[in-house]
Amino acid sequence: MSLRILGVLLNVAGVLALLYGGIPYKQRETLIDLGPLKATADVEKKAEIPPPVGAGLVAGGTALLLVASFGGRKKS
Repeated sequence: MSLRILGVLLNVAGVLALLYGGIPYKQRETLIDLGPLKATADVEKKAEIPPPVGAGLVAGGTALLLVASFGGRKKS
């Protein structure tokens, strides 16, 4: 059962990586630092996820789902 859950999670992560291309986040950067005077700004950045990595996640998740579905059956 845990292989199925992991497979579904990998598929979801891969599809999201392919759709959005990365994970956005905010980072505080110092613009000016002159002794006691400091100016900062929140800058929005994006952690890029290359499309081949997203496709690899989908392929890995699909492989895990196939193994969980067909690999666990015993021959009689």
